[in-house]
Order: sequence, then C-alpha cells, then structure tokens
Amino acid sequence: MKIAQFSDLHYSPERLDEADRCFGFAVHDAITRGARVAVVSGDSTDHRLDAHSPALSALARQIHRLAAAMPVIMLQGTFSHEPPGTLDIFGLMGSTHEVFVASRIQQVALVGGRFHGSTGPLFNEDELAALIAMQPEAVFTCLPTVNKGQFAASVGALAAATDLGDVLATYLAASGRINARLREAGIATVGISHGTVVGCETEHGVTMAGFDHEFSLSALFDAQCSAFMLGHIHKSQSWEQGGRRIAYPGSIGRFHYGEQGEKGYLLWEVDTVAASADLVPTPSRRMVCIDFDGPPDMEKLAQLAAGTSDAFVRVRWQIDEEHRQSVDRAAIEAMFANSPGLKVEPRILPVVRSRAQGVSLETSVDAKLDRWCELANVNQSPVLERLQLLDTGDAGAIAEAVLARLDQTPSVAPLSLVVNQAQAVEAADATPVVQATHAHGDGSAWLDGDLFAA
Repeated sequence: MKIAQFSDLHYSPERLDEADRCFGFAVHDAITRGARVAVVSGDSTDHRLDAHSPALSALARQIHRLAAAMPVIMLQGTFSHEPPGTLDIFGLMGSTHEVFVASRIQQVALVGGRFHGSTGPLFNEDELAALIAMQPEAVFTCLPTVNKGQFAASVGALAAATDLGDVLATYLAASGRINARLREAGIATVGISHGTVVGCETEHGVTMAGFDHEFSLSALFDAQCSAFMLGHIHKSQSWEQGGRRIAYPGSIGRFHYGEQGEKGYLLWEVDTVAASADLVPTPSRRMVCIDFDGPPDMEKLAQLAAGTSDAFVRVRWQIDEEHRQSVDRAAIEAMFANSPGLKVEPRILPVVRSRAQGVSLETSVDAKLDRWCELANVNQSPVLERLQLLDTGDAGAIAEAVLARLDQTPSVAPLSLVVNQAQAVEAADATPVVQATHAHGDGSAWLDGDLFAA
C-alpha cells in the first residue's frame, strides 16, 4: 500500500506563502504518484486561525484536493499550534473520499475506502473479529498529542515528566498485541503519532535527550506496526528494525533560519511485514545564514549578496557597545535589497568595567587613589596634591586661586594681531604711509591712515 505522509504544515498568515507552495506541490505529487491514503501527522496550522483567514482557506483547499483523490487522516498536533477543535471543520470537507480527524487515542481501520474507528483506545475482541472478517486494507493506531497539563493534574507535576512516557509505552505495548494478530491475518498495520522520540535530532542538529519526551524507540517498535509515522520534529529522519520503520518526514517547508536537511513529504510503501519510505523534496525556500564573530566584513557581504537573489538571508555579528555605531546597517540592507527577505541580528556586548585590583583593600582614600594611579600608570604627585587641596582647602579660596593663575597666564592682545597683519600688508605693498608708520615704531600710529583706501 502506498501512503503519502505530510507533517508540520504550519499554515498561518506569516508562513502562508512557504506552506502553501510546498504543500501544494506535495499534494499534486502524491496524487500523480498514485498514493492510496494521505496522512497528515499533526500541526497543520501554526496557531489559532479565524474561519475567514486566508491561511485556513488555503489549507482547506489543499485538503479538499487530497480528499478528491484518496482517503485522508488528520491527526491532532500540539495544542499551541492546533487548539482543540481546530481540525473538526476538516472532517466536513471530504469530497469523493472521507477526511477522518483523529483527535483521541484510538485505532482506525480502512475498509472499502471508508474509516471505521474503535469505540475505545483499542479494538475489542468483538470488533477485532468482525474487522478481520472484513479484511481491511490497513489498520491505523492513532496517538495524537496528549495534554500534558491535564496529565500533570491527574498524576502530579513531579511525576508527569517521567510517567507520561510510561503510560504511552503501556498503550503501545497493548496495541502491539492487537496489531500482531492483524499482521498474522495479512492486514497492514500503521502507527501515527505526534511527539518527540528520545535521541532524535531537531532541525538545528540538536539531539533530544532527557526524561520528558513522549516516546522511546523500543516503545514505538513494541506497537508492532510495519510503519510508524511521526510528526512534530522538523528534520526528516528514520529508524529501522527487522524491516519495520519509524520515521519523521520533517516540516513541509523551511520556516526558520538555520534548519538543516531537505524539506518534503514521505512516500511510504507498507505491507504486512515491512515498510519503506522515501523523502520527496518540496520547493522550500533557500535560507542563507552569515555569522561574524566580530564586526561584519562588508567586502565579504558584498560578495555573498551577489548570489542571494533567491534566498532569505540572516546576518549576525557581535560588537562592543561603544563601537555599535560603526556598523552601517543601511549599507547591509542595501546590499541584500534583491533578496526576498533579510534579517539583521547584531549582538551588542556590554562594556564591563571592573574595579582596580587591590583598591578595596586599602583603608584610606589617599591609599586607594595612590593604588589606582599605580595600576592606571598615572603620575601620582599632582593627583594626590589636588586631593589634599580638596580635603583641607576652602572652596572659595580654591576658586580664587584658579582664577588668579588664569589672570597670570600671558595672552596675546587682539590689537597686536591686527598690527602684525598691518605690518604684513606693509611689506607686501611698500606704500609710503605704512613705511612711515613702521619708522616711528608706534604700534597704534597706523590707525591715522585709511585702511580701506584704494
């Protein structure tokens, strides 16, 4: 059986262009390749959307296209992205085929192109006997996002971090007993969930480790599904054991700077004993991240800008607070004016001033100042002299002494400047009037003449 798995579509006004371009391509490609069933494994939307939102309308059109070609299962994702009830409207959008919304833990069988869900979390004995007699094309074990807040309220906040994984592992083991019987009867089994596997990698290359993640690989393989389709992590990755496979397709498009790997959807081939999955890349946007340890290299940026007309660009640098104005942000923005998007992220390093070593250990102000002068390589005598003057002298007397020193400073009279200029003119023109003035040696006699005579 050929199954197309899409995940983490994140439709929103901010991401509409990227999400709809990539998902639209994936829908068309899956239909062209003859997929039998479509699975959307959570986070179809990025946050709560109004009914008249263009993003919700675009998502509805794509789901309607899928339902015209094949049955569709949509799984409840993270509550912050898909508030409870968001997907209910999609259950009414089926056309030729049904759109089944899996918003609770249950098993679902595909029989004759229609979905039949279990009344409880698992098919009971009566349902299972009837199901095996009908020979469904596949049985899906659906495990949507668990509300951790409600779980913590029931078991306590301290136990919630570790107990959730144990509870889900118990359910998966129980579903494994049902799935094993279905596989013996020649029925393909598929698991669908939305959560974090311990040891998986995020789209930024960070390994997820700890005790608060939903699944372990051993617990997922205990479900005895030929294929286990996961959502939530935006990087495509997979694990295999005895022909059975667990995989994330990753997000349908590139929504954040620094994401690693290709974006796309998974085209699965599933039978009763094994499964395989191929990542089909989507036309996700190209993102370029340029980082500098210090101020940005404008020449390097100019070279890189020539090849980024089709890419979203992020430029990061770090610089001391006192030099922050030396970076020309307007010039950087002008360089990447042809890029569809630019994000500038300077990191300003605050100036940290530490006290001179040993100053706090001195007991007097004189000693502290002397120590500071020593460390700062400053001449101590005039500084200490002025400190003593401030400490013992009268403010008025200090001011008068400063003014007296200013009065004693020799200054050039403005008149002498004019005389010098006149003498320079005398030397240049050699006129009798100026010569007579110079002969008498009277510095002010030149005023008797007409300075402005032609």
